Amino acid sequence: MKIGVIGTGYVGLVTGTCFAESGNDVICVDTDQGKIDRLKRGEIPIYEPGLDELVKRNAAEERLVFTTRIEEAVKHALILFIAVGTPPGEDGSADLKHVLKVARDIGTHMEGFKIVVNKSTVPVGTGDLVRQTIQAELTRRGENHPFDVVSNPEFLKEGNAIDDFMKPDRVVVGCDDPRTAELMKELYAPFVRTEKPILIMDVRSAEMTKYAANAMLATKISFMNDIANLCERVGANIDNVRKGIGSDSRIGYQFIFPGAGYGGSCFPKDVQALIRTAGQHQYPLRILEAVEAVNEAQKEVMVQKLQKAFDGQLKGRTIAVWGLAFKPNTDDMREAPAVVIVRQLLAAGARVRAYDPEAMDEARKIFGDTITYVKKSYEALEKADALLVVTEWNEFRRPDFDRIKTLLQRPLVIDGRNIYDPVKMKNLGFEYHSIGRNA
Repeated sequence: MKIGVIGTGYVGLVTGTCFAESGNDVICVDTDQGKIDRLKRGEIPIYEPGLDELVKRNAAEERLVFTTRIEEAVKHALILFIAVGTPPGEDGSADLKHVLKVARDIGTHMEGFKIVVNKSTVPVGTGDLVRQTIQAELTRRGENHPFDVVSNPEFLKEGNAIDDFMKPDRVVVGCDDPRTAELMKELYAPFVRTEKPILIMDVRSAEMTKYAANAMLATKISFMNDIANLCERVGANIDNVRKGIGSDSRIGYQFIFPGAGYGGSCFPKDVQALIRTAGQHQYPLRILEAVEAVNEAQKEVMVQKLQKAFDGQLKGRTIAVWGLAFKPNTDDMREAPAVVIVRQLLAAGARVRAYDPEAMDEARKIFGDTITYVKKSYEALEKADALLVVTEWNEFRRPDFDRIKTLLQRPLVIDGRNIYDPVKMKNLGFEYHSIGRNA
C-alpha cells in the first residue's frame, strides 16, 4: 500500500519504518528541515534499538522517503497517518494544534478518497474534530472528496518499539466504515500472523482505549511505589511482597517494580489528559488523581533519603548520578525522575556529576552547564560523596563494587531501582538505601 506518515518523532518514525519494512511505499513528512536532512543522510534523531538499521535499509530500497512537503504525502498515499505531538497544555489537557494543522493541510491538498488515521494519542472526540477540520477545508476549496477518519492508537514501549510494532499484542482500529476496516486489516495482516487480534471498534472507544491502557499501567506503578514506601515503615520487604502478589495471574509481575516513579512521553501526559477529560464532563477520576500525586511525590524520595544520610546538609556535596533517561534503552528524558532529582540536588547546593549511556545530549538541553557530564560511568564517582542510581541500565547491574567504593568519598549508594542486593551491599561495606526494602 501507499502510506503517508506526518510527523517523524518517536511514533511516526517507527510507524513509517515498520510499514516500509513490510513492503509498503512510505513517505514520512516533518516540518523540521534539519531533521529531514539528517534522516536522508541515514542519521536517526532518536535512540531506539534496531531502528537505525531498518531506516537505512528501507531508504536504500526506496520504500521509505523523507520530505518536508506534506502535499507529496497526500498526493502519494491512500492512508495518511497523523503522528505529530500532543503536548500537555498548562492545565494538563492535550494540545491538539499540531493534529488539527495536519488535518487542515490534508484538506488543502487531497484529491480523491483518503483514509486519515490518528496515530497520535488524542482525547476522546478528536476523530470528530479531524473530520470537521478536513471537511471545512474541502468546503472552502469548493470540493467534496470522500474520506474516512480512523483512530489507530499506538502501544509502543520505548526501547522495544520495533518488536512491539512488528509483533503487537493487539491492533486497535476505530472506524465506522466496514470497507475502511477491511483495508486497515489488510495493512496490519503481516504483523498479526501469530493470531494476535485486530480489534475493530468505534472511533471514540479506540481513543479511550489508549488512555485507559496507559492509565492502568501508571496505576500499577504508583500503587507499588505507595506499598513500597509503607513497607519501609512497617518493616516489610517489597521484593517479597512483589513475589507474593505477582504470582496472582490476575495481577502479574509486569509494571509492579517499585522505583523512583514513572516518566516518559506517555504515562504522565496521558494520565493528566484523561483527568482533564473527566473534569470537562464533571466526573473526577479520583483514583487517577491519586496515581499522579503518588508519582510526583515518588520522584522526591531518593533525595529525601540522601538528605537524611547527610543530616539535611547537601550544600557543597558532590553527588554522582547514574542514569538520566526515564528508563533504559532510550534517550528520552521527558518527565524523567532524574530531572526532578537533579534539580532538587542543585537547589540544595549540591554539585552533580552525571552519566547516562544515551541521554547526555538530552540532559544538556535541560540542565545546560549547571552539572558536570562525564563520558564513562566511573568518572562520575571521582571524589563524589554518594552515588544515586536513577535508571536501571544493564551496565549498572554488575559494576565493580570495589572500584565504586574506592572512588567514592563515602561508600553511600541510593538505589532508586532496587537493582542491587541489600545483604551483599552491606557485606561489601556500603551504606545502602533502596526503595521499600529496609536496607
